[in-house]
Formats: sequence, structure tokens, C-alpha cells
Amino acid sequence: MKRFYVILFLAMLMKNIGSYAQDTTIFNAPMIIPEPVKVELTGGYFLLNGESVILPINKKTKNQISFLRGYLSQFYGLELKRGKKNSKSNYIELIIDERVSAKEGAYTLSVTSDKIIIRGYNEQGLFYGVQTLIQLLPVEGNCMIPCVKIEDEPRFEYRGMHLDVVRHIFPINYIKKYIDYLALHKMNYFHWHLTDDQGWRMESKSHPKLNEYGAYRDGTIIGLFPGTGVDSTRYGGFYTIKEMKEVVKYAAKRYITVVPEIDIPGHSMAILAAYPEFGTEPDRVVKPAITWGIYNRQNNVLAPSEPMFEFLEDVFNELMDVFPGKYIHIGADECAHKWWKTDPETQAFIKDHNLKDENGLQRYFAMRISEVIKARGREVVGWDEIIDNGLIEGMIPMVWRNEKNAYKAINQGHKVIFTPMNYSYLNAKQKDKEDSLAHPMRTIKLDRVYNFEPVPDSLSKEEASLVLGGQGCMWTEYYDSPQRVDYAIFPRISALSEVYWSSKEKKNLQNFLIKIPKQLERYRLWGVNYFK
Repeated sequence: MKRFYVILFLAMLMKNIGSYAQDTTIFNAPMIIPEPVKVELTGGYFLLNGESVILPINKKTKNQISFLRGYLSQFYGLELKRGKKNSKSNYIELIIDERVSAKEGAYTLSVTSDKIIIRGYNEQGLFYGVQTLIQLLPVEGNCMIPCVKIEDEPRFEYRGMHLDVVRHIFPINYIKKYIDYLALHKMNYFHWHLTDDQGWRMESKSHPKLNEYGAYRDGTIIGLFPGTGVDSTRYGGFYTIKEMKEVVKYAAKRYITVVPEIDIPGHSMAILAAYPEFGTEPDRVVKPAITWGIYNRQNNVLAPSEPMFEFLEDVFNELMDVFPGKYIHIGADECAHKWWKTDPETQAFIKDHNLKDENGLQRYFAMRISEVIKARGREVVGWDEIIDNGLIEGMIPMVWRNEKNAYKAINQGHKVIFTPMNYSYLNAKQKDKEDSLAHPMRTIKLDRVYNFEPVPDSLSKEEASLVLGGQGCMWTEYYDSPQRVDYAIFPRISALSEVYWSSKEKKNLQNFLIKIPKQLERYRLWGVNYFK
């Protein structure tokens, strides 16, 4: 009977392996995530050891080699030596070669028994080739790397992850580690959610009250919202300009661009705690929120006035002084219009500026901040509520409510970034009976993340070109430590990486699941507290 079940299991496994066997030998196939365009096993191995060398470093390959040497030293105790140009064998060489593919991030990787050669269309492509080489390494034992030929390039330009540091703040060392996680998955954008009702997390030289009054809350709710009470622990902090610049520099070495976010005109209690005069109730004492999801229950919206817009111009310019990336996120989500409706001065502003109604006012906010950002040569990103009030030319909606909003924007000729909450919000439960705190409204399992397809067949080629890519979102209401964040994002970040890197033809859930056990070994090597 046991023999029957073993045979049955093997038959099912062979069936599930499916198309993966078309390109590689089934059980010896390199378990690479995200799946490359083409993988061909050629037989044999390259032994990486203490005698292996890397050929002379030049300016364009220095960064990639530094990452590889650091990884080998940290996780394998191997100190990769520098070789000479005339090395005959046992060497690794990185080459910039524009003939690889005329696509940002493209690379080829060739492993033979005596050498490893990575060719990148550009520096970024070389870096991604290094990430693939890392995945060819066994987690334990001798570093026997299978001989292989790989051709690869990313499907989408934007491949990222978000991190909310407002509900809970994390040390700079973990922010760097988080960025490493992105790099190891060939992601290239880090969306840093820096302000919200519960705190203001970036240092402001022009408006220091934001840090004095807006960066700390008096306590935090206990348990799932609405909670079983509130603790009395003062909580908060902020990142200094020096620390934020350090993160930008660290990310850039991994070919990752930081997308910073100041969320306005809703989600602004931290601003109002410092400057209540910018709200619709200037005489009200405001403190940063100690609970979650309060945007429709407490007044957290900014009121329009020229001094308030001058304030926003100051802080967004401060933001852009620190973050040089092309995308600046303005939030613009979940703004409760009822606070504007009951404020006579706001209603007068709407009338005086011919804005018709509160929807027109929200669009006006976006327009005013957009002008500040565009004046610095940057592009404006906002949550998909910016679609509701009429998209401003050049603004990019980050689509979170549902994917239909993306196709609505695409039909109007606008670029979009996907992060649909039913597929990409990693604060959600990972199993139906979750045994730890997580967002209770939905369960997002690994296969659900993986099966999201940003470009349906109904889109034309021209429309499909407007999809920049997408990201996962890590909101931290219930994730108060690095270990908890790790638990939420792993292994779902691996599924996300394949959604936005791998071609539609190469995506296959069964093949992906076959690779997961090997990926879990890598997580353990990295010291990740992953969801089991």
C-alpha cells in the first residue's frame, strides 16, 4: 500500500511539473525567482572556492562586484579574490555589453566548468545577473554552480514594494535590510510611506513643529481595530535628513529608487497636531491618532488657504531635496469631504475659485502640489482616488481599490502603477485561521498574489504600454517589529517579483510552487522570519 501511495505521489508531482520540464531537466533545474526568459542547462558544474577570482574591477562593474563579494563573504565565508586579465580559468567576469538586449535591466549569464560570465545591457542589468548567480548557489555544502546559459530581461519598468513606517517605525538598519530583500528579488522601487494620521516621520528644517508635535502619539490601540483598549506608551520618532539620504544612497547602489510619500489632504492629523490652523477647526486641539482607520470619524483633513499651500510647497521641496528619484507620491486618498462641507471658509474658497464642489477642491489640492513637483522635473504619483475627480495631465495613479480603476485611467491615456488590495496588500491574512494579528477583512494567500495579471488580453498593445508595473504594500498597523514584517512579506514578495518581472508566457503557478522549497532555504540563510 505504501508503494502505491509513493507511485501516486510521484505521478502527481510529474504532472504538476508541467512545462518547466520543457526547458530544463526536472529535478536539476535551477530554482530561479523571478523566472528568467530562457534557461538552458548545459551539463557540468563550476566550483566556486577560495581560489576563485573575479576579473579586474572597472568603474561600471565595481558596484555589482562589491555586492557579490559582500554576499559571498556574509553567507558563505568566501572572500572572492581579484584576478588578472589573463586568468585562464576559475574566474568570474562582468561585462557591459549593449548587444545583450536594448532593454533596461537585461542580462545574460553563462556558466561553464572553468568560468562565469555575466553580460548586462547596462549596470542595472549586470546587477540583476548577479542576483541570478546568487540563486544558482546551493544553500549548504560546496558551492557547485550548474553550467547554464540564461537570457533574461524584466517585463515591467516599475517593480516595487511599499513600507508604512508611520503606524510603526523601524530602524534604519532594517530599512536597509528591507531594500536588500527588494534587490534580491530584482525589484527597483521602494515606496516609503512617511506621513499619516499617526505620525510625521521625516525631519523638517523649515517646520520643526512637525517633529516636535507630529512625530509622536500618546498611545496605541490594543488588538484588532477598534481594539480592546489603548496602551499609555508614547510612541513615535522620525528619520533625520542625514538618515534618509543614507537610505537613498544605499538603495541607489542596489539600483533601487526611493519613492517618498507625503499623504495629503486627508490623513493629515500629524500635520494638524503641529499646525491646527491648517485645518477646518483651527481652535481644536489635535494630536496624532492612536488608532487606525479613523479618516471618516475624526477630522483629519487640511483646509485650503494660501498659507497652507505655502506650507505644503515648503515640505514637498524639502522632500525633493532629500529624494532625487523621478516619482513623488502625494497620497490623495480617503479624504473625508464632510469636513469641508461643514466649514464656511472652505465653502467660500470653493466658490471663489470656481471649483463647483468638494471633488473639485480635492483635484485643486492635487493640481497645486503637482505644480510644485513638476517645477522640479519630477512626476506625480497618487493613490487611485485621483482618478475620481478627473486626472490631471501627467499624474500617475497607483491603483489600490480595484484594477478597474487602472483600466479607466488607461482608457484616458494615463500611465498606471498596480497595487490592488485584493492581491497585493501584504498586511492581509495569509491563511483563513490566522493565529496572529493581521488585517481581518481578507485572506491573500500565496497563489492569489501570484495569479494577478496586470495586462489582460483585452488591452491593446498601446494600452498595455501604459502599465508601468506594480508593487506590494506593507501597511504596519499590526506589524510592530522587523520580525513581524518579515512574516508578512515572505514568501509573498517572491510571488510579486515574478508577477512584475517574468513574461506572461513564463509565469506558471505550478512551476513557481516547485521552486518555493528552495526559496525557503534561502530565506533561512538570510535569517528571515517567514510565514511557514
